[in-house]
Amino acid sequence: MGDKIESKKLAMSAGVSTVPGYMGEVDDMSEVFRISNEIGYPVMIKASAGGGGKGMRIAHNDAEAEEGFKLSKEEAINSFGDGRIFIEKYIVAPRHIEFQLLGDKYGNYVWLPERECSVQRRNQKVIEEAPSPAMDPITRKKMGDQAVALARSCNYHTTGTVEFLMDHNKDFYFLEMNTRLQVEHPITEEITGIDLVE
Repeated sequence: MGDKIESKKLAMSAGVSTVPGYMGEVDDMSEVFRISNEIGYPVMIKASAGGGGKGMRIAHNDAEAEEGFKLSKEEAINSFGDGRIFIEKYIVAPRHIEFQLLGDKYGNYVWLPERECSVQRRNQKVIEEAPSPAMDPITRKKMGDQAVALARSCNYHTTGTVEFLMDHNKDFYFLEMNTRLQVEHPITEEITGIDLVE
């Protein structure tokens, strides 16, 4: 799940909503232009091994895509030692929603109510709010169930977090899975009364 390209392919096969895009490695500029125009601008150019906002660039046209590809690849190599790049549709003004989940080695899974971390600076979370003020019970259940479906599809166990982007229509898309207990886990503990470490 640490590889963004492979995790998105796995999410698609598990029936999890994913951002429209090209789920393969992009190698040269002609591919960048072709894929970006097929998806339709704006697009997000991203490092497969990326994280913490590194190796990401938004492009609104071919010129920005060319520059974004070069910068993303260079930053990915310098930060992660892995220059693989992929391209997906840029979701305008999304909400960043994450679901805490728990799974054991016997196939039992549960999701816990979401944290919203849309307030960010340079793609780094600044404020976590739980539960999300934009969430409704139907969307919450759909998102939580998809988080569990993803974990189940790769036999993941222990604590983890599945992150989604949600647009203004409450359509949501898988972003990534953090296969660890995140530093923000106490926020979920505060609203659920569950000691996640225990």
